[in-house]
Amino acid sequence: MLVLILAAFPAISQTYIKFNAPTTLLGIPQIGIETSLAKKVTFQGDVLGAYWESVNNAPFKTLMVFSEVRYHFNENDKGLYVGGHVGGAIFELQKWNYLNTDKYQKGEAFFLGITIGYQVKINDKWMIDMFIGGGNQQAHYKGRYLSNNEPYEFAKYNKSGEWLPYRGGIMFCYKL
Repeated sequence: MLVLILAAFPAISQTYIKFNAPTTLLGIPQIGIETSLAKKVTFQGDVLGAYWESVNNAPFKTLMVFSEVRYHFNENDKGLYVGGHVGGAIFELQKWNYLNTDKYQKGEAFFLGITIGYQVKINDKWMIDMFIGGGNQQAHYKGRYLSNNEPYEFAKYNKSGEWLPYRGGIMFCYKL
């Protein structure tokens, strides 16, 4: 057991816990953890969630989970990086083209894409990670009425697939 703890210590010393300030201020907190895998390679896992009602009492509930491998052009935790990610989500929300109607959508989504970002060290413990990401999103969902939660369409599932940006923010990172 002691050998495992000692072997893990260098990785822990290069691990950051992170939170996305802009999404958190909007009521959609995102937290993550990033750790070194190699000299210029890190792994990040993060979770974003919202559980509230929008202005017209339509749901805005989502849980998104991502894992990402990043390649840093300079060194880990400093400068430009690019990453490849995979993620999944569950959601219950009103799509933009259904605003001000009695309809909302409930389903799941799968994401596969890339992220580009830039990290700036503030001091030995703190760092800022600015990033944007996107790719292909594939979802399937059921449409329902807000008033009675009954389906408004009778297909087994609607399907949706787009190429779009779906990640971004400014993460404040604390080194463990």
